[in-house]
Amino acid sequence: MRRFGRFFGLAGSMLLGAALISSTACAQLPRNTLIVLSKDDGTLAIVDASTLKVLAKVPVGVNPHEVTASQDGSRAYVANYGNGSQNTITVVDLPNHTPLAKVDLGPLYGPHGVTYVGGYLWFTAEREKLIARLDPATNKVNWEMGTGQTGTHLLWVATDMRHIVTVNAGSSTLSLIQQLPVVSAAEPKKIPYSKYGGQTTRGTNGPPAPDWDESVVSIGGHPEAFDVLHDASGNPTMVWTGRYFGANIAVVDYASKKIVDTIETNEPDLLRLRFTPDGRLAVVATDTGHDVLIVDVASRKIIKRISIGTGGGGIVVSPDSSRAFVSISTGNYVAVIDLKTLTLVGKIDVGPNPDGMWWVGE
Repeated sequence: MRRFGRFFGLAGSMLLGAALISSTACAQLPRNTLIVLSKDDGTLAIVDASTLKVLAKVPVGVNPHEVTASQDGSRAYVANYGNGSQNTITVVDLPNHTPLAKVDLGPLYGPHGVTYVGGYLWFTAEREKLIARLDPATNKVNWEMGTGQTGTHLLWVATDMRHIVTVNAGSSTLSLIQQLPVVSAAEPKKIPYSKYGGQTTRGTNGPPAPDWDESVVSIGGHPEAFDVLHDASGNPTMVWTGRYFGANIAVVDYASKKIVDTIETNEPDLLRLRFTPDGRLAVVATDTGHDVLIVDVASRKIIKRISIGTGGGGIVVSPDSSRAFVSISTGNYVAVIDLKTLTLVGKIDVGPNPDGMWWVGE
């Protein structure tokens, strides 16, 4: 296993010279906004989640797969994945429906999983088997850490930025990564060398450089789908991950780093999994199946199979846990599911082959 972390700067951004598809600019987003990527036409759809109307489509570049947004909702960050052949992230001004910049990641190819935490954009670079962090103020990468695993694909970062979980599809593993406590200047240095995992500084007499611990959990079955249950402080407690080749979900205890249960689904090709914010349900989509699965978290039992007609992809749940949105890639729409009645209540046409989504708003 290979682990490393380092700070460095990469090439910055250049303006994206693409025309805006929206006919009008908008200075303010609706209170509840859904943003959805279309892989085939390279656009980001901005949707009023209350009316289910598409307000605009913004060009975002080649083969976008995943998207996130800044905490204030002003910017979206799109990973131009290209199945590992691309190395850019597109920045979008959401209120004005405008592409702002295309960030060149230099040698970091295959950006995929993205999340915005603590004022930074965190992303996976699948080809380089690592996780990296982008400073939006400079559009430069200022931290990266290797996982040593093939296919570092999707990503979760705790609000305190001290816990990271990523799924490695090619190696069939989860990486559970935790920042070790920083030793204060008053405490003796028990292990003063970084090669033993000890704390050092960045340069002579520089700031502390805490080490990280990575636990690799073997899952099997090429997992892609995963999400994290956490306590009130945001610390991870359980990780559920669906095996693409396996038709079941592995339940991993974060503290022990072990699989403690398996949930049988009888559905192959599990692709995405998302917990409701209230922690009550898990919404699971398959790549080739005809149903979205609703799992009761407490009992770990499937309580509903909702027919969507074809395979599902990205999942977003509204903050009040009332609705789930599932991108139906082969059907070219986003399915809207009422989580109170557990029924399909709408469809949104966002463009061909929709995939990654994010919620912006309350």
